[in-house]
Amino acid sequence: MKPVYCNAFEKNSDIKLGGVIENILKKKNAGIDNIVILCIGSDRATGDCLGPLVGNHLKITLPQIAVFGTLECPVHAMNLESTVETIYERYDNPFIIAIDASLGIPEHIGYATVSSTPLFPGKGVNKKLPAIGNLSITGIVNVAGFPNSILLQSTRLHTVMTLATCIGKAISYCYLPAPL
Repeated sequence: MKPVYCNAFEKNSDIKLGGVIENILKKKNAGIDNIVILCIGSDRATGDCLGPLVGNHLKITLPQIAVFGTLECPVHAMNLESTVETIYERYDNPFIIAIDASLGIPEHIGYATVSSTPLFPGKGVNKKLPAIGNLSITGIVNVAGFPNSILLQSTRLHTVMTLATCIGKAISYCYLPAPL
């Protein structure tokens, strides 16, 4: 499946994104019992805090689901491998939804992408980290270019917050009961 792009700044983008996520989860028979959400990033660079912001949102709205990576306990390059080991030790056959910030072309800044393929964390800043996830969600926070680490530090917080809210709500819609 090619990645699906969704502009987080458009009205009802969270509902659209949630529908895409829900369809992938249904196709892959991912039940609530084996879902683990892995939110990757650091709170030390604005552009990289997307994952921990989504993690915070999901810890509150979906307490019944395992969430790794929050502002308090971020999952980043230094602890990613040990966190993945912990997930596989604690959960039988986990279905991992991996979330991370990414860099892209100018026209895609503010877009969330969803794919039924693993995530390659750190790729935009030339880090060699293991691929992870049965479903990946990225938020394109800035334009790719040199040096990428400076781009992550100079990313607009408004863009990151809009993406984090959209992604967090989209995932929540998949697991919260429908309103009466």
